[in-house]
Amino acid sequence: MCDKPMPRDLAGWVTFLSSAEMPILRQTARRLDHARQQIDRVNGRDITDIVLQDPLLAIRVLAYIQEASHRRLQSDITNIASAVMMLGIDPFFRKFDQPRTLETMLSGQPQALLGVVQVILRTQRASHYAHEWAFARHDMNVEEVALAALLNDIAEILLWCFAPHLAIEIRSRLQADRTLRSAGAQQEVLGFPLADLQLALCHAWHLPELLTTLMDDGKAHLQRVQNVKLAVNLARHSTGGWTDPAIPDDLTAVQNLLHISRETLLHRLQLPPEVLPGGLSEDAAGSQGGWLEQPRH
Repeated sequence: MCDKPMPRDLAGWVTFLSSAEMPILRQTARRLDHARQQIDRVNGRDITDIVLQDPLLAIRVLAYIQEASHRRLQSDITNIASAVMMLGIDPFFRKFDQPRTLETMLSGQPQALLGVVQVILRTQRASHYAHEWAFARHDMNVEEVALAALLNDIAEILLWCFAPHLAIEIRSRLQADRTLRSAGAQQEVLGFPLADLQLALCHAWHLPELLTTLMDDGKAHLQRVQNVKLAVNLARHSTGGWTDPAIPDDLTAVQNLLHISRETLLHRLQLPPEVLPGGLSEDAAGSQGGWLEQPRH
């Protein structure tokens, strides 16, 4: 990738990425192929479950359905299930037939492949947290919240895909200077923070305003945005284990969002108390409730 000239500014990156063919995970391609072979027995939920494990396919589906239908519909499509239902099973498979895979795209670049897979795993974890917490909050559309968390780092994922040398440079600067914030390193290398690129891509792809709002830290006064932000933060901070000094504050914020105790939260995260020093000593004031025991749908 690094032998090709890269865009010089934010507008150039938006044009470049908007016209690029996005890959998907090889595992996703295999799951789609398996579903295609059983097309008479596959339903929209089956396809939705596959899409929601891969942020690259999810953004492709959303961008396509928005382009194809945003002039015809009175309301935005804000979740994958609705997008799949609108497309239909057969048209979905025709549209996303024989996709390019991430592993093929980055073959010969093991450092880049490892980097992007790590980010994708982090987004999957964030999406899981967001889904569970939205369900516990009785959110009216849990999948919207989970999808926003899954897509929250799509700009970083695309940078790893199409300009891995720049993603590696940003990571190297962060590792060399622990006081440097991610947005600062991105500004130094790219000339802008990835959050700006993310927002610009959302507009270029005509993504629903609701999803854009859910990914906007500036709207953190909204509970649904808090849900996404806290899921993303906890997934990021726990990537290398549960020793990051930011995690206790993350947990306290989640407790306050859900009105549960530290003990209940650790249980729901399937973490033993000893994982965190003093893990049970910082219960949110007056919160001793529990999460619903209902299964995830």
